[in-house]
Amino acid sequence: MKAEIITGAEIAIRSLQKENVKFVFGYPGGAVLNIYDAIFQQSSFKHVLVRHEQAAVHAADAYSRATGDVGVALVTSGPGATNAVTGIATAHMDSIPMVIISGQVPTHAIGQDAFQECDTVGITRPCVKHNFLVKDIKDIASTIKKAFYLAATGRPGPVLVDIPKDITAETAEFIYPENISLRSYNPVKHGHSGQINKALELLINAERPMVYSGGGVVLGNASEALTEFVKLLGLPITNTLMGLGGFPASHESFLGMLGMHGTYQANMAMQECDVLLAVGARFDDRVIGNPEHFLAKPKKIIHIDIDPASISKRVKIDIPIVGDVRLVLEDLISTFKTQKNKNSKTSDSEWLKAINQWKEKDCMSYEDDGTKIKPQKVIQKLHEITNGEAFITSDVGQHQMWAAQYYPFNKPRRWINSGGLGTMGVGLPYAMGCQLAFPDSQVACVTGEASIQMCIQELSTCKQFNLPVKIINLNNRYMGMVRQWQEFFYGNRYAESYMDALPDFVKLAESYGHVGMKIEKSSDIESALKEAFSPKLKERLVFLDFITDQTENVFPMVPSGKGLSEMILADGAEDL
Repeated sequence: MKAEIITGAEIAIRSLQKENVKFVFGYPGGAVLNIYDAIFQQSSFKHVLVRHEQAAVHAADAYSRATGDVGVALVTSGPGATNAVTGIATAHMDSIPMVIISGQVPTHAIGQDAFQECDTVGITRPCVKHNFLVKDIKDIASTIKKAFYLAATGRPGPVLVDIPKDITAETAEFIYPENISLRSYNPVKHGHSGQINKALELLINAERPMVYSGGGVVLGNASEALTEFVKLLGLPITNTLMGLGGFPASHESFLGMLGMHGTYQANMAMQECDVLLAVGARFDDRVIGNPEHFLAKPKKIIHIDIDPASISKRVKIDIPIVGDVRLVLEDLISTFKTQKNKNSKTSDSEWLKAINQWKEKDCMSYEDDGTKIKPQKVIQKLHEITNGEAFITSDVGQHQMWAAQYYPFNKPRRWINSGGLGTMGVGLPYAMGCQLAFPDSQVACVTGEASIQMCIQELSTCKQFNLPVKIINLNNRYMGMVRQWQEFFYGNRYAESYMDALPDFVKLAESYGHVGMKIEKSSDIESALKEAFSPKLKERLVFLDFITDQTENVFPMVPSGKGLSEMILADGAEDL
């Protein structure tokens, strides 16, 4: 049968259909009008029109985080592509599988400073897993196939495909490759059996073992395997900010999140353990603090990661295991079950006694006399009213940390936030991507008055596509985390951190056709949340503007450059 002759734009769309794409998030412009015309003439996937290209990439990013599928964004050339860079870099830092298709000026105009021209491939090279400039219409289908393959395999990440406008107007046969093979790209899947045996022996004989899991567990769909392994060996475990939900927070072995704003018991256990199993995590600065301090207490470290470049990057690893984290954990489980001597020292009373003593610090407690709204209480009530089952997206700042600390996650892919890049403005477009992926689920965006304004125009997108997300705005009239650092480290000099020209968020939400609520009393927290999530408002976006205590800080806190055990606690004391 002879292949069909269609335009390059149609080839691009057919290629997306072959990849079973359900949503494309984008914004039209001159260089992609041929592609948009092809989208208009199809009905296989839904295009979501955002109000800014940054939001398109963020929404596609969240769709990927929530579903595990490859997210897709479409932007035009020049400013369309540069507006998308922040979203691309955000996804790259957190290893999110995405394909971004960008338009480019016609091939004959490339390098001529044409209208809306920029070197998209050059600009995005540092913040993508890979990128392509398509120079021949015959390469469109195979390039898109490669892009999806690269985005989803090995360590995931965003892949950009830049297509000149004249290429989308030409015609050619449409032949989509069944499979793809790249000679120089063959990621390892299974860990080395010898290393697995060594790791298991080390863990079994450890006196003070600890498991430290990160976002790789969530992205690698390894939560069930991790949970089974931890339970089998009776190991204490902590999650990174990106790994929350990778192990059920309600389980007795879970010590809470670790790191700069981690729990006292998680940080102390990380510091004092003698054998550490790291699974899909990066040992980054916000997690272990000062590497020299972290390694001052002798410990053997096992590191499982799909990306060999992440191993021994910041700390020296004793037993590296390169492979898919789920498959490696499954091999660890099967190896453990076949061993004759399954006794381990993980139930050692002294180690568990120490952990329980650290827990007694009750580092998550806070003072609440009912006179002011405490942001921690808002998050706790949110968890209670949603039964811990909602998709929680967040922006970046104090509210992000409070959401991570006070909304326990028992399932993976329910906590959607920017970890590595720390991008303010992601919360609302993240909520859009989640709500589109799971239209019948509760989706709440936890944000602050500074972050929400960065992509607040997406309230218009939510109206157009009837996305009933609930926005929890913890409004302390400051860039909260900036203010906290200025209080602690800059002598209370609040340089440019006071938001003294805030809009009336209730009226603003109403102007977009949504429901707005302003909550100023602690006694009204629960009733406001119940109303927002009630059947009456199930189909409506609700913006809840909580006027919170301006002086509240996030504790514990490990100051930058300090070690994990050098925490500032809520009582003002440093645990040194």
